[in-house]
Amino acid sequence: MGDILPDVLEPGLRVVFCGTQAGAASARRGAYYAGPGNKFWTVLHQVGLLPERFAPERFRELPRYGIGLTDVAKRSFGPDSALRGSHFDATGFVARMAANSPRFIAFNGKRSAQAVLGPKALSSGYGRQAESLAGAQVYVLPSTSGAAAGFWSIEPWKQLAMAVTGTASQ
Repeated sequence: MGDILPDVLEPGLRVVFCGTQAGAASARRGAYYAGPGNKFWTVLHQVGLLPERFAPERFRELPRYGIGLTDVAKRSFGPDSALRGSHFDATGFVARMAANSPRFIAFNGKRSAQAVLGPKALSSGYGRQAESLAGAQVYVLPSTSGAAAGFWSIEPWKQLAMAVTGTASQ
């Protein structure tokens, strides 16, 4: 089986968002963050990274705004609870980041961050992490998934947006 969703990557992006895996609705629609309860597209607009709220099907337009997308588990889909260690390709993810050199890597949820960074992920809590990855500053953000609504806070997303746009000290 190939990748469920294509990477949206190119050299020099401002930020690459990394999810865990495509949800069932995203796999069906062939678009990132397409589940009805997912706040991703609304949040990107609210924090100023997009000029308007995009429909999930517009994900291929993101590089024109300096934004990329990928998942750490590219060949599986469904709820995170169904993920197994063998689904994750942390080595491939790091190689893709090194090849494209984004300024920031933002993990959309702690599960994707832990799959790449290991147990040390979130040692700094949500927000900017102490370590860098493939030359990029790393942020771990509360998941925009509806299933993670109990842990939601937009504040780390605002901090990332300020760093990406240069409106805050880095």
